[in-house]
Amino acid sequence: MQIEYLDGKRFYRGLVAGGKAVIANQNYLNKINVFPVADADTGINLALTMKAMMDNSKIGKTLKDTLISVSDSALSGARGNSGIIFAQYLYGLSYELPVKGVIGVRNFAQSAQKAVHHLYASLMNPVEGTMLTVIREWAENLVEQSDKTSDFFHAFTDSLTVARRSLLATPTKLKVLADAGVVDAGACGFVYFLEGVVSYMHEGSLKESMESTLPMEAFNLNSNHATAPDKYRYCTEAILGNLACPLQKIKDIAETYGDSIILAGGEAKLHLHLHTNEPDQVFAELFELASVSNLKVDDMQLQYQLSNARKYPIGLVTDTASDLPQAMIDEYQIMQIPFGITIGDRVYLDKFTIRPERFYCLLDSAKTHPFSSQPSLSLVKNTIDYAANNFEKVIAVHISEKLSGVYNSTSSVVAKSYASRIGVINSRQLSVSEGLVTLRVARAIADGMSFEQIMAAAPLWIANTKILTDINTLKYMVRGGRVKPLAGFMAALLNLKPIVSLDSEGKALAYGKSFSRKSNMAKIIAIVRKDLQNKKMWEYAIVHAEAEERAKQYAELLQELTGKKPAYIMPLSPVVGVHNGIGTVGIGVSYD
Repeated sequence: MQIEYLDGKRFYRGLVAGGKAVIANQNYLNKINVFPVADADTGINLALTMKAMMDNSKIGKTLKDTLISVSDSALSGARGNSGIIFAQYLYGLSYELPVKGVIGVRNFAQSAQKAVHHLYASLMNPVEGTMLTVIREWAENLVEQSDKTSDFFHAFTDSLTVARRSLLATPTKLKVLADAGVVDAGACGFVYFLEGVVSYMHEGSLKESMESTLPMEAFNLNSNHATAPDKYRYCTEAILGNLACPLQKIKDIAETYGDSIILAGGEAKLHLHLHTNEPDQVFAELFELASVSNLKVDDMQLQYQLSNARKYPIGLVTDTASDLPQAMIDEYQIMQIPFGITIGDRVYLDKFTIRPERFYCLLDSAKTHPFSSQPSLSLVKNTIDYAANNFEKVIAVHISEKLSGVYNSTSSVVAKSYASRIGVINSRQLSVSEGLVTLRVARAIADGMSFEQIMAAAPLWIANTKILTDINTLKYMVRGGRVKPLAGFMAALLNLKPIVSLDSEGKALAYGKSFSRKSNMAKIIAIVRKDLQNKKMWEYAIVHAEAEERAKQYAELLQELTGKKPAYIMPLSPVVGVHNGIGTVGIGVSYD
């Protein structure tokens, strides 16, 4: 077998084969995921990225056209650090490829090596021993192979050997991998991808199915948002596939919950557009009838207000791990970037397409433990671009960078285009304590503090904020891979009730433990009482996962201690609850 050129069709089929190989191995990638955070979601994130790439791209007239389509789809649907890195590499490759009908080995290899520069340039802190290293060494070897052969079959087969060798060497470059006895999960995903491509070259076949397309249908369509939305708040979109019902059933559901309905495409793949007040209810029904992907929920009410009735000169962005009640989000016109929540084969947008009450109903009944995933780079970029277009200055407050990569994603977007106009704050907090930092910034904006004053004051506000989490059981952390099964078993055997906080860097910290929840409550109240000997309470707030009565008990004790009511009590967001589980109560305190 000899392959002396690549065109759009050959290249695209190879990509599909590689993507399917990653998806087939996602569970293993989840298991070996320890870097940058051991949250067992690399496989899911890469699989979702591959699915977006395959579902939304097309074969163009040239190889370059095809790759532009593929990279755009991958960037739009990228999830997690590894997914974003892979998508960025495809983007760099699409930029470097010459405009030709067909490409030979030398031109392709040179473009592959040049694309590595785009990859490294996109990251604020490139780390060797990861997917970066394997991609770079694979591309370098591909150039070496192009000096020896004009046959893609031999060049890719030989360079795959180098990629495998590079993967096995990742623990020698990154201590956390060596300590865990694993290779880097993202790098392993890239090698799986290459193996899929090479396997396709060997086998020479790829099953594909063509789907018929039905005419687009629209009902009560009115996309003109020149006036404030007075009936429905959310503009919702999604891709529906594998329908288990007649098309009319999807129409009926959409008409039940909203208007401005569009159903584009065919029964094998429908693009749904809907204005509704209940996106969570819509998707609760749709997930029972179809596969749902590419979810998007825009707050039209907020968009209108920011464009026509803006309250403040400085915009404020946060993520949905920042637990704040909707009333405060509305009052301060805060823009939110949702995390992803995966339950089985269903992917939700945290707080938007799945509310806490439904999430906690599903948490114990799901066959596999849910996973969280950070927002895609395209979603982050879209939110930041929108904020920048509506405000001269913007402040983004994010969950601790030690717990998620969303802070780095936003920082990367800002560094490229908005360095002088947008400030990005690593709250070093989570959930209710992140919410208090966000609230403090919001009130400062409302009080007229300048952008520079707020950014200068933020580090002290963060240092004076603390979260104390009363965990009911470790079983959810065990299921999610954050606690080893043996440790969870021993904790359950001894009836240990841990108190979890965050250290000064924003990493999880075991703050204490008790043999009863009554003792946990007493310890947390004692911690706050001690803090108040030298500090003055600014605000405190409480979140809970199906533990409202216990949250109220904390509120009563803290009100007696501080002389003030909590700023708010609210359900714990699904993206945090997926790890801490039902029965959790979190207390956030912020001092002057």
